[in-house]
Order: sequence, then structure tokens, then C-alpha cells
Amino acid sequence: MGTGSTKGVLVDISGTVIASEAIAHGMDLPRPGWAEADAEGMWWREVCAISNALMSQLPPGGRVAGMCVSGVGPCLVLCDSDLRPLRPAILYGVDTRATEEIASLTEEFGESKILERAGTLLSSQALGPKLEWVRRHEPHVFDAARGWYGSNSYIAAKLTGEYAIDHHTASQCDPLYATRELDWNYEWAQRICGPLPLPRLVWPNEVVGGVLPEAAAATGVPEGTPVVAGTVDAYSEAFSVGVRRPGDQMLMYGSTMFLIQVIDEYHSDPTLWTTAGVDRDSLALAAGTSTAGSLIGWLQKVTGGASFEDLMAEATGVPPGCEGLLVLPYFAGERTPVFDPQARGVVAGLTLRHGRGHLFRAAYEGISFGIRQILERFDDAHAGNRTVAVGGGLRSPIWAQAVSDITGRPQLVPEQAIGASYGDALLAAIGVGLVPPSTDWAKIAREIKPDPRNRALYDDLYDTWRELYPATKPQVHRLAATEPG
Repeated sequence: MGTGSTKGVLVDISGTVIASEAIAHGMDLPRPGWAEADAEGMWWREVCAISNALMSQLPPGGRVAGMCVSGVGPCLVLCDSDLRPLRPAILYGVDTRATEEIASLTEEFGESKILERAGTLLSSQALGPKLEWVRRHEPHVFDAARGWYGSNSYIAAKLTGEYAIDHHTASQCDPLYATRELDWNYEWAQRICGPLPLPRLVWPNEVVGGVLPEAAAATGVPEGTPVVAGTVDAYSEAFSVGVRRPGDQMLMYGSTMFLIQVIDEYHSDPTLWTTAGVDRDSLALAAGTSTAGSLIGWLQKVTGGASFEDLMAEATGVPPGCEGLLVLPYFAGERTPVFDPQARGVVAGLTLRHGRGHLFRAAYEGISFGIRQILERFDDAHAGNRTVAVGGGLRSPIWAQAVSDITGRPQLVPEQAIGASYGDALLAAIGVGLVPPSTDWAKIAREIKPDPRNRALYDDLYDTWRELYPATKPQVHRLAATEPG
């Protein structure tokens, strides 16, 4: 269950995709800074529809051995005792409502202690402040709640009735989880959750339970089918393309950029997220931007709605560096590495000679400069030695090449690009014992290599790009304060 759609696959134990289904959806943006989803009306309904469609394509004589669901995260789904959501799900870091709660909890627990215990400073990505926001602003909801869930753990509960959450998702529920110990931080969790019980912790490839009769009727999946816990969609996608060893990286080109790197020992950085990994007892670093493909889509809309092909043709005709044009892509605030919901987009160097193609290429380059900034922080923990690129943004002839040119890193593009649902299928196969835990279905189709002719130009522009945010921060913060709401 991703930001823009829910996707499902039916896969055999060799990794061959037998059938796939997808349903497009959006997120609800009821107020500035809010991002929500209907957990039951959208996520559960779409899981049921896709599961029924996939079951109808099961080969004759075949049977479903296991099921696994991943989803956007970390999200907050508060439910009553009958597993009915009490309010719309509050989404991950794109929802920035809990700014005051981030500040108050940071003051209460101490910034250095949070970094030491959770591995990550509190930001809009953290779930703890969102729980605190509901307690403060919607006490009737908080008091009626009997459990809290992420997107995938909510679906697992609907399927099995089990109250459990995977370690990775829990490790993004800062400051409720102690990442160094791979366990709940019980003192802080009790302070924030109050009477709400903590879910049972499981690893993403562990079986949570079997499909209940009512869930079987809704999904078409046979009663008793084992359900594997799953995890946050980006991590399941990384798992699907073989990003499992220390130094392995995944760059996900989507509505936002999401980056993951597996590390071999605990490392915390205030500008990154330190999390539990997908494999048992593993660790990872993560980072995410607030815009990427969403910025390109916005530009396409406001510049006249030309076709993607026409826009890319114009942008391809613009030389690297866009003839002195730079874009700071903080059009929806920014997550890593600045963690500033009041950051805003900046276009610098614009002249009358620049056209639409310049703006599009400069936006791609601005996003790519941000990726370089994040990867340099990853290197402080463990030098990246293998970068795998995934996501719909790879269809742009400019974007991934700009990332390789600006970062100096080659990128491997896998043959199978279905994404998180393919990783879910592998987690299910491992979880029910059909394949060994080390199984990797990923096959590399091509490599994107850096063009050395552009390195000196981009090194120079990168230095200027890094100066833009601190140089304009006071001004854009004042402008952000004048926005409605």
C-alpha cells in the first residue's frame, strides 16, 4: 500500500510473477501540513479487491502458501476494540501537524538522550509526537482507542486478529523504540501511549497468524493461510532488489525520494534515521525527501500540462548545469537532512533566456544534489559499495543519470521493477519456509554510469547549491509564516 497506489502480486517460489494487480489512490490533505488516509475504506478495501483478483488467477491445482502486506509508514491508525479506525490514518513524514509535540517531547526527554536511545531525533517522520498530538487535540479519540497500528500491522490485524508490529516499523515510531537494543523503550513508550498496550514485536518475515474466516470471505484468501508481518513499503522494496548486505544502498525514485543503506554496526546521525532492518537483528540507515516526482508533476501542471515526453525532450536539450539555474526542491518543506517543515522551494539564477526545459532539468538536478548530500552522510557510517535504483522516476531520461553524474556513483537497475509487493512475496516465501532466508530473486538489467565529463561542473554547482538553504532560511521562514492556516 503505497502513497499513490496499492499493488499486489502472485508469485511462485522461483520468483516468477504469475499475476499482478494495482489500484491507484491519493492521500487526503484536509489542512495545511496534514496528510491522511482512510485505513478501512481505502487500504483494507483495496487489499480485499486485489487479493480477490489475484486468487482468481491462481493456476489450476495451485494453492496459496503465504501472504504478506507492506505499507507506507510510519503511520498512525488508532482503533477501537473491534478494530474500527477512530479517525483517518495520520501519514508518515509528509504530515507535519505535530510540530509543537516534537518540540515538547524533545525538551522533556532531551535531544541527546533521544538520539542515543532511538538513534534518530524527533521529526515529522516520528510516530510518537503524532500520538501525543491526538492525546492533546483529540482526547475523545485517544480515550476510545484500544490499540495503535501502522498501515501494514493494521492489515495484518484485519487478516489474523493479532496485535503485532514488525521491528522495522517500530524503530520508526520514535521515541517509543530503543534501536540499539532492538526492543521497546518501555519507559518513554508508557509515557506517550498511556493505557494503550504496545503491540507484540516480530520481524518482517515472521508469521503473525492465520487468515480468519471473516477475512477469508472478504479477501478470497483461504482460511488459515499464514500471514507474514511485512514492513514499511520502502524497506520491502529494498528487500525485493537484494539490498541486504552492509554497504548496499537503495534509491527509490517516486513522489518523494527514499534512501536506505544497510550497516554492519549501530550508528546514529542527527540528520538521518537509524532503524532496525528487514532481516533479523539487522540495522539500516534511511533518509527521505519531502518532494521528488511530486515536484516534477507540479511543474508539469503549472507550466501548461504538456505531455511528459515533450517536457523531457525540452529538458534533454538543456546542457548539464542548466546554464546557471539552480533549484532548492523544498516545495513541501524538507525531511532529511534539514528536517525543516518551514523550508520552501528556491529557484536561483533565473533569467529571461531560461525556458521550461531549464526549469525541469534544474528541478531534477536540485533533487539530485540533495541525494548527494544524504549519501555523504551515509558514508560516515559505512561506505556504500552497491547502489540499486528503483521506482517510477526511472522512466525519466534525465533524473537517474543526473544522480549518477552528481554523486559519482553507478546505479544498478533491476529487471523486476514491481516494487514492494514483490518483496512482500519473498518475505512470505521465507516466512513459511518455502525458500531459504538467504534467497534473492533480484536480477540486474542495466547499469547507469556517471559521465566523468560533468563531474567538475557539478562539484562546483553542488557547493553553491549547499549554500542556498542556510542563505535563504530566514526569509523563507518569514514567508511560510504568512501562509493561510
